[in-house]
Amino acid sequence: MTGTTHEQETTMDLAERVARLEDLHEIGQLRARYCQLLDDGHWDELAELFTEDGAFVGLSTARGRDELRTFFPTLQEGSLEAWWHFSSNETIDLDGDEATGQTWLDQPCVVDGVAHIAAGRYADRMRRCDDGRWRFVERKVTFFFWSPLATGWASGRFDHEAARAAADPRTLERRADH
Repeated sequence: MTGTTHEQETTMDLAERVARLEDLHEIGQLRARYCQLLDDGHWDELAELFTEDGAFVGLSTARGRDELRTFFPTLQEGSLEAWWHFSSNETIDLDGDEATGQTWLDQPCVVDGVAHIAAGRYADRMRRCDDGRWRFVERKVTFFFWSPLATGWASGRFDHEAARAAADPRTLERRADH
């Protein structure tokens, strides 16, 4: 789903439509590179995916490239030993040089030597920068659950305390209704 209606698409000329498709593709590539660089530990390249004052919000908050370069490696200095990010169900609302959207996240990981499974979503704000590249203005992660694999998972279950702080508000609301 994008911010452009079908009627608007049919009135766009071919060059506008191609440019729009290229932007949508680049944003998809930005999100994929984020997961790959994070999982591979390429911290400097990962920080470059954000605007100069861009922010990651979730397990903690880091703002600006310098802070991001030091923040991401610290995630593996505590009990979180390893992770793998698999994203899907991406949406993009494109408005000129600005974009927003969500991406769903499946994240197997290892916490204190124990296999865990986590799932959540990223809410993204992105911008085309002066160099023509799309970057994150903000990437916010919230989690639906985070549990040991052997124990199983349930919506709103958080066995990793840092993930509880980034609990998805809608998940907690639904759980409270039951």
